[in-house]
Amino acid sequence: MTNWRIRDFHSSDLDGILHLWESLKADGVEPVYALSEVLASCEKDHAVVAVQGDQVVGAAVGRAAHDQGWVVFLATLTEFRGKGIGTSLLSAVENRMAPHGLNKLSALMPETETRVEAFLGRGFVVKKNLRYFERTIPVQRQELEPLSLLGGRILARDLWENVAGMKREKELLERRLVLPLAEADLADEYGVVPPRAVVLFGPPGTGKTTFAKAIASRLEWPFVEVFPSRLASDPKGLAGALRETFLEIAELEHAVVFIDEVEEIASQRAGDPPSPLQGVTNELLKIIPAFREQPGRLLVCATNFIRALDTAFLRHGRFDYVIPIGLPDVHAREAMWQRFIPATVVDDVDIAQLVERTQGFSPADIEFAARSASQRALEKAVYDDAATSGAASTVSSNGRKGPVTQDYLDAIADTRTTVSDEVYQEFLEDIDVLGRV
Repeated sequence: MTNWRIRDFHSSDLDGILHLWESLKADGVEPVYALSEVLASCEKDHAVVAVQGDQVVGAAVGRAAHDQGWVVFLATLTEFRGKGIGTSLLSAVENRMAPHGLNKLSALMPETETRVEAFLGRGFVVKKNLRYFERTIPVQRQELEPLSLLGGRILARDLWENVAGMKREKELLERRLVLPLAEADLADEYGVVPPRAVVLFGPPGTGKTTFAKAIASRLEWPFVEVFPSRLASDPKGLAGALRETFLEIAELEHAVVFIDEVEEIASQRAGDPPSPLQGVTNELLKIIPAFREQPGRLLVCATNFIRALDTAFLRHGRFDYVIPIGLPDVHAREAMWQRFIPATVVDDVDIAQLVERTQGFSPADIEFAARSASQRALEKAVYDDAATSGAASTVSSNGRKGPVTQDYLDAIADTRTTVSDEVYQEFLEDIDVLGRV
């Protein structure tokens, strides 16, 4: 005669479920479903427990999805195994799910689990040659509304891979930022404190905004861009609106927060009495330490004029790194041209010549020249009165229509570079004086 019984799950049984979960872990079994999922299904789906007196000695939890049912948790305490409790729990949870008209009831078990008698006893069949794939969605449903209100978004996962060239900068950002944030537990073992705030500086058009977005994409964190110019119209004033925005950001579990042209709100403070802009700078200096106390987020500030930033803004303790983003080198320019030239004609374009001619070009300059060449080639093919000569200039040696080398060279010659020699020399000086990597 048994001295245990099966009944429906009660909210007061949560501690018992947790104890069962811990007993599985202690036996070296890693449950397939996360504890949070199991507890949620206990409350919302179908769960039964085996009790002896007031003690929960076993539990089964099921979830129905259309005509398919899943057993998401089955466990009994070690000392109660082999007494038929598991089979009885499966029978009971199946009966609770029967009104859904299920055609199939399935269960996923870790490879380390050897106690499968309860499933076999209920007529479950082991399926061979199957693989289980799982991907965690980084942003939970409850975060979508506050993220939307902040103007934030989830970026495509391939942005990092699509940043053409810039290998040196990508490797630095990967090592300093992405690695300790993505592998927080491992970083903690080595005593590494994940970064909380960084400054990206460099001449205009070098890709600072692109890198900020790529970091968010690489981490699979929401990207929230803060626009001081938009906040300035808020009735609370720019400082108050800035403070309110960061309070709302604090509600997100993860976020990459981006402020472009940060010198607009963090410039050198001077003058007496303080100007309204100084009040904004003071507010931002207060916000950053509070932001740094929250795990799972990164503040990225970008500036073209790092010399204009307030001295207190850049000091240690506020920003972990001050990272230069410069003009693309030979390898980066080659990668960019490979990306921007249509695949149908890329093999017939003299990329080495384009790389040589675009020394001193920013990524934005190269993209502009590439798109300008494509536009010119298209117009030449469509509108050139001398149709024969026009077609010849836009047909590659393989017979494919598209821009040819001369189209790109003409576009390069007509492109006004964003970064002058003087500005670039100042940038190199800033790396030595202000850079911190």
